[in-house]
Amino acid sequence: MAKSNLHHSLSFTDLLMTSLGGIIGSGWLLSALFAAQGAGPSAIFSWLIGGVIIMFIGLIYAELSGLFPESGAVVRYPHYSHGHLTGFIMGWAAWIAYSSVPAVESEAVVTYAQTYIPAFKASNGNISALGLVCAAGLLLVFFAINYMGVRSFAKINTPLTIIKFIIPALTIILFLIVGFHSTNLTSHGFMPYKSQGMMKVVATAGIVFSYLGFRQSVDLAGEARNPQRDVPRAIVWSLILGILIYTLLQLVFIGAIPLSVLDHGWHGVDYSAPFAQLALSLNLGWLAIVIYGSAIISPFGTGNVYTASTTRVLYALGKNRYFPRILAKVDPRTGIPVYALAVAVGLGLIFLAPFPSWQTLVGIVSSATVLTYIIGPISAMVFRRTAPDAKRAIHLGGIGLIAPLAFIGGSLIIYWAGWNTNKILLIATLIGIVLYFTASGLWPRAIERPPVQSLKAALWLIVYLVFMLAISYAGSTVFGAPHSLIPYPWDLVVVAGVSLLFYFWGVRSGYKTKAIEELLAGLEETRTSGD
Repeated sequence: MAKSNLHHSLSFTDLLMTSLGGIIGSGWLLSALFAAQGAGPSAIFSWLIGGVIIMFIGLIYAELSGLFPESGAVVRYPHYSHGHLTGFIMGWAAWIAYSSVPAVESEAVVTYAQTYIPAFKASNGNISALGLVCAAGLLLVFFAINYMGVRSFAKINTPLTIIKFIIPALTIILFLIVGFHSTNLTSHGFMPYKSQGMMKVVATAGIVFSYLGFRQSVDLAGEARNPQRDVPRAIVWSLILGILIYTLLQLVFIGAIPLSVLDHGWHGVDYSAPFAQLALSLNLGWLAIVIYGSAIISPFGTGNVYTASTTRVLYALGKNRYFPRILAKVDPRTGIPVYALAVAVGLGLIFLAPFPSWQTLVGIVSSATVLTYIIGPISAMVFRRTAPDAKRAIHLGGIGLIAPLAFIGGSLIIYWAGWNTNKILLIATLIGIVLYFTASGLWPRAIERPPVQSLKAALWLIVYLVFMLAISYAGSTVFGAPHSLIPYPWDLVVVAGVSLLFYFWGVRSGYKTKAIEELLAGLEETRTSGD
């Protein structure tokens, strides 16, 4: 196994703060508002539904990261379990998902600032040109911090994350004491938009987007001191803390809204800086100032974390030879894949232009990220067969039940995002497959052509993408389909049932790839030399 030039310097605390820093970002500032608009008080359960699904996925990745800890691991696992084409498809989707998040966080900073800098808001309600320029400036700051090296990144991220955790926790306590109106939970009905509203906001309000920050420790596993021990713990604890704090934030947000604001129902609630403006209405002016400060710190910290993760994904794509190999080149002085970092920031700048609002971009990011993560349960089951004797820091009990549930839950989240979101994501992913075949045919030395066996192993995934595109179009109008060909809730039954069939097909399609054989041989060589 080739020696990596990445620096192994991250502790458990660094990894936990990296994942928690990814979770507590712009989501706590804005998601409670959008979830309440779409689901009313039942949005509290939306956070629990999303949390349970992502916890299932997180448990799978706890085993995977304890088995094969690598930087950019989300891209590497499908490469090991199903070969080149499956790995490329997941890598392409990850590239779309990861590279856009720093832009999301930059937009969140500017969105909150619109309250006291009106010039940041355009006449149509989106971010103005000046606001986008400021957001672009933040992306360049992310580049500078990450360029200094992973230890410098961790030294900045850890204290930022501690602050990011304290402020929402303080907000929860004070809102409960000073301004919680329990009557808000039932005054317009606990579930005013029925069960479909409660499920829809899981994908569209930033709920899943917030929880998916756990993946940061997975992507930085190759730079950890003791990854097999520390990465799984960081995943589980960051998700437990994230679910707890977000559910409580939604509860106090619902309870703090003045009754007069609810005259036109929950869909009529409208704030540009939700928690800060509510703090002002409760005569907590000093807390509002603190929250406005957090509106800079929280998204800034998360954008910085995701810049690091995007860099590692591009590094892995180059290492897999899906993208040019130069992206896998590591600066020996800093231990940073500097070309991948430059491309990551460049992509973030590009994403600012077509998505000049936080919520619009969040829907794309959530679906794209979940798409990359549903391969995890399948890869984990394939590794149980192809690498049964490999050392696992965590041997997940009940994986035979957790893995299919995680895959079905991920499929439902993608479906809940709706046709307008999925047509962009899934068509872009299918286009990526065409581009990969074209590039590998024209430049076989730079981009490796997929062998025949990997083509067969990826067939299930290609058909799955087509199915998800079709069901998003033919499902219920509740979730954005143009025509309600399959009415609610039968559309959910179809998605769950067919997804289960794809899960078993995907597991059967995995095989002992050349890449996994080389990895296992390298691990055995390392173990033997250590003895």
